[in-house]
Amino acid sequence: MTSGLWQNWVLPGIWITVQLTLYSAALATAVAFGVGMARTHRSKAVRFLAAFYTEVFRGTSALVLMFWLFFVLPPLLGWQLVPMWAAVLALGLSYGAYGAEIVRGALNAVAPAQREAGVALSFTPWQRMRLILLPQAVPETIPSFCNLAVELLKGTALVSLLGVGDVSFAAYLVRLATQESAQIYTVTLVIYFVLAFLITRSMKALERKTKANLGVVVK
Repeated sequence: MTSGLWQNWVLPGIWITVQLTLYSAALATAVAFGVGMARTHRSKAVRFLAAFYTEVFRGTSALVLMFWLFFVLPPLLGWQLVPMWAAVLALGLSYGAYGAEIVRGALNAVAPAQREAGVALSFTPWQRMRLILLPQAVPETIPSFCNLAVELLKGTALVSLLGVGDVSFAAYLVRLATQESAQIYTVTLVIYFVLAFLITRSMKALERKTKANLGVVVK
């Protein structure tokens, strides 16, 4: 593989993959916490809507959703999404639904006595969530969110089917140009591994920091 192919296709592809992962992860995190907290709401209607969202987006294909957002939605609304943002929406909404269940489980795992203490202190529901429940629940979500983030990174390869020039699409172009598959796809595997390793180490450091705030030592 020549330096020109590396500079013109592979490196820009890596950067696009990183952007897709960051943007989709940000959206997925917002959705996960919003829907996850709604799953524990006092209102049955709110819990129902949150559960409905979770079931719909967990039960549909991220790839098909990506195609729907890019090909079907624009004629209905009268405007066109660029492939990059269609991909971010599809991945963020889909993986956010999985993350919502992680958040719900972590919130429900907080000892009932903690909730009762908040009630005894006359905290509002939002104060109990912000000051008592989330500080204890968030550290417990991080290992599962780490796995989800790695899966999200690998899921970004789907965007190549929309013609987005991520690292998978770049590898495809390099293979067409060189007529060699082994080298470029081996390099691509290594790239994904390195990015996943960076995510894993970053999330591990975040877990240690958040648990240290609670007085818990993570080995």
